[in-house]
Amino acid sequence: MEDIKRLLIITYYWPPTGGSGVQRWVKFSKYLPEYGWQPVIYTPENPERLAYDDSLLRDIPPEAEIIRRHISEPYNFYRKLFGKGKQQVNPLSSNDRSFKSRLSRWLRGNLFIPDPRAGWVRPSARYLCKYLKEHPVDAVITTGPPQSMHLIGRELKRRTGITWIADFRDPWTQMFYYKHLSLSRFADKKHHRLEQSVLDEADAVIAVSPSVRDDFAAQTSTPVELITNGFDPDDFPPQQDCSKDDGKFRIVHTGLFAADGNPLNLWDVLASRCSSNPDFASRLEIRLAGKTDSQITDAIRERGLGENLVNLGYLPHEKVVEEQRNASLLILPLRQEPEYAKVLPGKIFEYLASGKPILGIGQEDGAAALILKDAGAGKMFDWDKRDELLEFIDDKHNLKKNIEKYNRRVLTAGLVELLDKTTKK
Repeated sequence: MEDIKRLLIITYYWPPTGGSGVQRWVKFSKYLPEYGWQPVIYTPENPERLAYDDSLLRDIPPEAEIIRRHISEPYNFYRKLFGKGKQQVNPLSSNDRSFKSRLSRWLRGNLFIPDPRAGWVRPSARYLCKYLKEHPVDAVITTGPPQSMHLIGRELKRRTGITWIADFRDPWTQMFYYKHLSLSRFADKKHHRLEQSVLDEADAVIAVSPSVRDDFAAQTSTPVELITNGFDPDDFPPQQDCSKDDGKFRIVHTGLFAADGNPLNLWDVLASRCSSNPDFASRLEIRLAGKTDSQITDAIRERGLGENLVNLGYLPHEKVVEEQRNASLLILPLRQEPEYAKVLPGKIFEYLASGKPILGIGQEDGAAALILKDAGAGKMFDWDKRDELLEFIDDKHNLKKNIEKYNRRVLTAGLVELLDKTTKK
């Protein structure tokens, strides 16, 4: 058997931190040893942890080496200055136009470039250069956001010449909230300059959606590969049936639910159906599992659906999967931002694995809409649709489940192919 290769993964998000930003590289790390690669994780020991999920610790393979180092961040100062306020999934794109909110965005966009973790770049590069002399690795992968992680990889590449791959879970300057940062001309130019240097100096770039891959490929001569997010088959055992035969009609949303994706027409349609059909009203449950903006729960209650609302808050990942598999209908409302047409929310792949019909609300020609169509798992409707939503809710769905290419083990095989190809150069 060949000697195992070592892959240094630089990531801000790692268990027991929970949330969508964690799972991509936890799942890759889980399957990498099967393909002859040992994951070496470099991550903060004291990150800002908005969610805690120790169930994800079970996915870390015994072969993994974890390096945790202290990070200094400005968020304690931010909280003292601005307070916590109402629950907001993404304050950068919220509709709060108060002076305090505008000042917060200006400080975030112009003082911390590319993000508030920028202060970790220099000490991390210094530490890792020493570490690599004593503990060599075959390649480095940085994953962002936060995009500061890529700057650590760039510095390691410049100092050591090591093979470096930049993994973009989201775009950088084309991200939907970038335009809300209140950037000065200087800050905007610096963002673009940093982004271009990462794209040009990496040995390879990974994007998670076809549109983002195409955008990056047009910007650089560096090879840009598509490796989407996916689902872990271990989380969806075929013999397990979570369905409850209790007559309830469960409309489920999991993960982050931001105010700029509030599907008001859906709530209107459900309220109208409940008022005209007491039986439907008695059976309906709107179950929200994850961090949800208060504007969304307020909108549901304002339409008389408060008794139908089950706001579960953040749940461990295993409980989220249970909610997905026990749903009658999964909803996928996208953010009402033009740039979001290129984004593939990570939850869409677990939605596919659940085997339940998916009702999307967003750009009908966007990346998520194409995934639903290709998989035969649901449909995307524009935000102004109403009657079509009700027809979809009432439909008897015949799902194709063309989803094997999104299996985390299959995706890891694609990652390893890229690693092998890049390290042989």
